[in-house]
Amino acid sequence: MRQVSRHFPDHGWAWPDDGLDQLLKAALLVDDVALIQAENWLANHNIETAGFREHRLLAAIAHRFGKKLSAHSAYPRLVGLQKMLWSRSRFAMREAEPVLKALVGQGCAVMLIKGAARIALDATAQKGRVAHDVDFLVRPRDMVTAFETICGFGWKPATGSSSHALADRVPWIRSLNFQKGEFGDLDLHQFAFHPPHFSRVEDERVWGRAVGASFSEVPVQVPAASDRIAISVAHSGLDAHAHSDWLVDCDATLRDGTIDWDALLETARIRSIALPTAIALTYLGQEIGAPVPSWVLGRLDELARRTAPWSRLSALLQAKPRGSYGRIVWLARGCAKLVRLRETGFAETPGHPPSTVVLRGRCRRAPSDPDSGHLGLRQSLVRRPDASKLTLTLRCMLPPIRRRVDFELRAKNRLVAHLRYRNHFARGGIFMLRFSADIPKDVGNEFTLEARPTQFLRSRSSAEDVAAFSAAPFAVASVVWT
Repeated sequence: MRQVSRHFPDHGWAWPDDGLDQLLKAALLVDDVALIQAENWLANHNIETAGFREHRLLAAIAHRFGKKLSAHSAYPRLVGLQKMLWSRSRFAMREAEPVLKALVGQGCAVMLIKGAARIALDATAQKGRVAHDVDFLVRPRDMVTAFETICGFGWKPATGSSSHALADRVPWIRSLNFQKGEFGDLDLHQFAFHPPHFSRVEDERVWGRAVGASFSEVPVQVPAASDRIAISVAHSGLDAHAHSDWLVDCDATLRDGTIDWDALLETARIRSIALPTAIALTYLGQEIGAPVPSWVLGRLDELARRTAPWSRLSALLQAKPRGSYGRIVWLARGCAKLVRLRETGFAETPGHPPSTVVLRGRCRRAPSDPDSGHLGLRQSLVRRPDASKLTLTLRCMLPPIRRRVDFELRAKNRLVAHLRYRNHFARGGIFMLRFSADIPKDVGNEFTLEARPTQFLRSRSSAEDVAAFSAAPFAVASVVWT
C-alpha cells in the first residue's frame, strides 16, 4: 500500500489536522506519546472555549489519563467536564431503557448502532464515550410498532410535529428523532444507511451478520464489526467532523480483531462509501497505527480511484474537518453538500408516502385593538355540512426574528393540513395570517387547529431558542366556509 499524503487531492487532505488531530492522537496513541499530545493540546488551547466536538474527545482523554494530567491548571475543569458528559449520557440511557425493553418484549428486534452499540458491547466504555442520544434500528415491518411504543412512553418528535401528523407517514420515514424531558434523545431508524446508500437487500445482510449484546440488561443486537465501521463512516464520514469520536469507535473495533475484511470491502463498494472509508482507515492505519492490513488499504485505494471525479471531490470536501479550510473550500463544500442533500431527497425510497397538504399563509399587520381577545395554542373549528373550502384568518403573535410558524389542522387524530408562514423579514408584534384551501369532505366536520413548535424545547432552552422555535400563540379572527 502506498503512503498517503496530506496534500490535495489525496485522501490525507481530508484527515483531521491541528488541534483535532492532537486530541484524536491523545485518545488513541500508546500511553506515553498520547499523554504528550494531551498536554500539548491543553497547553495551547483554552478548554473554556472548546466546542462540543472537542468536549467529546476530552471526556475520553480525561477517562484515559485521570490524575496524570493533574499538574495542568485545566485539570479540575477537565474532570468536571468528563463527569458532566458522563452523567448526561447515563440519564439519556436511563430514559431509553424502558422503550427498548418494551419493544423487545413485543418481539421487535432492536439493533443498536454507533455509540450505543459500542457501549452495549463494552460497558466500561461509558465513562469515555459520550452518547447523549441512543441510535437504534428496527426492521421496516416493525417501524409502526416502534413509533407507537415510543409515543406511548411520552416521547415527542424532535421536529415539533405532533405524533398524529407523522403517523400516516411512518412506514416511509427513514429515521425519526424523539426527545423527552431534559435528557431523553432517541434516534429510530428503519434503514442502516441513509440515502443514497441504503438497500433493503444489504440491510437484511446487516441483520444476518449481527451479534447479540446487552444494553443495561436489555437484550439487543449490534452490527458485526465490519458493519459497525461501515455504518460509522456512512453516518459521520461526510459530516466534516461535527464530532470525531466515531473514529475512536472505529479504532476500538479494529483492535478487537474480529473484522471480516471482505465483507467491509464489499459493503464499501455496494454502498458507494469507498472514499470516506479510505479516508478513515488510512488515517487510523498510518497516523494512529491501528491494525489495518495493507492489502485492505490497497483495495480501498483502488475502489476510491474508480469513483467519478465529481463524487471524489465532493466526498473529500465533505469529509474535511470544519475549521481547517478557507473561504473557497467552505463555499465548495457547501455546494457539494447541497448536491448530496438533493440526491438524498430524490433517492429511490420504497413506496410512496401519502402527500401532506401545506398551506402557505399571507401576512399583514393587525389593526391596533387592545380588546382583541386571548391568544392561545389550540382552537376548535366546525364546518358547515355543505362547505368544501376554508378561508381562515388568524391573529398571531410573532417575535421580531426570522423564523417559521407552523400550525396543524386535524380532524380527530388525522392530519388534514399543515399551515405555515415564514417570517422572512423578522417583523415582530401582532399580525393577521390568512390561509385558504379546499378541505376534503371525507375527513368530517369537526377540526382542531393547533400551533406547533418547530423544534422540541426543553425547560433549560435559552430565551433565544424559545423565541425561534416555540409555538406561536394565536386567536381565530375569522372562519369562512364556502
